[in-house]
Amino acid sequence: MNKSKVIVVAAVFALLALLPQLAGKYEVDLITKVMIFAVFALSLELLVGSTGLVCFGQAAFFGIGAYAAVLLSPQDGSSASVIWLLPASVLAAALYALFVGALSLRTKGVYFIMVTLAFAQMAYYVVHDTSLGGGTDGIYLNSKPLLGAWLDLDKPLQLYHFTLACLLAVFAFLALLLRSRFGRALAGIRINEQRMRATGFSTYPYKLAAFVISGGIAGLAGFLFAVKDGFVNPELISWHLSGEVLIMIILGGLGHLRGALLGAFAFALLQEFFKSEAIFGEFAKHWHLGLGLTIIASVALLPRGLVGIPEQLALRLRGRLIGTDGAEVKHG
Repeated sequence: MNKSKVIVVAAVFALLALLPQLAGKYEVDLITKVMIFAVFALSLELLVGSTGLVCFGQAAFFGIGAYAAVLLSPQDGSSASVIWLLPASVLAAALYALFVGALSLRTKGVYFIMVTLAFAQMAYYVVHDTSLGGGTDGIYLNSKPLLGAWLDLDKPLQLYHFTLACLLAVFAFLALLLRSRFGRALAGIRINEQRMRATGFSTYPYKLAAFVISGGIAGLAGFLFAVKDGFVNPELISWHLSGEVLIMIILGGLGHLRGALLGAFAFALLQEFFKSEAIFGEFAKHWHLGLGLTIIASVALLPRGLVGIPEQLALRLRGRLIGTDGAEVKHG
């Protein structure tokens, strides 16, 4: 990112840090949820936008991270430590991503999409049809994790700032990763994998590493979601959630980390907007229709996503200026 983009991203994170001082409990809870989905969106952006792998099973890693957080927590009501529970949840999601990626990355195109969806559905039916995950009823988190006297994730403000710290850490990590030799290799795979192979790169390990990292980050988002809601159910692994997070990164703009952030916030705020009975009255019950039409219009009018708006405006302004100069010259 250039200097101006870094300043914009830094300003956004600074605003998020100050938000609890300006907003009420509802807004803090909403933005906490949005930041969790922003972490989730960043995990998929690494695959789709940076590597060119369209994964339709990302919800599996999100759900596994959430279920691991609940299942590994003490059942006697005592609180687990964040120090080991968070890494364990991330590791559980990353291990499943390693298993899925090792097999699915041997396919390409639509076959890769279908295989990742199939593995996600397998995970869904494991928690849906067995007692492991409480079946359709789901399971509750008996107590929120702690970090001694410094951090209690049962307190909304502390959870908010912890989620913000995780979002910032993931964003910074991915920004550094994509600027490294590894990130440049992923960009080469996205643009032309055959050429990368011809130059001597073995692309499979790079794609598998990206897949595992993506799964681990999704597991982190799942951990945060489970801690926030204190409850998990099979819907966290459903293909609907994989579709939603894919829409987020497309809406924000593929190929940009800040696009994943914008997309997550835009998608969540659009949902809240169309669900508002104060604005839409009875039509709020059909909020899916309004949201769907808005997304269709956004994709049609903004092919590069929300991050492309400044560039589009600049090009139009430049075109008008050139047109104006041309008209003046012709008139003279």
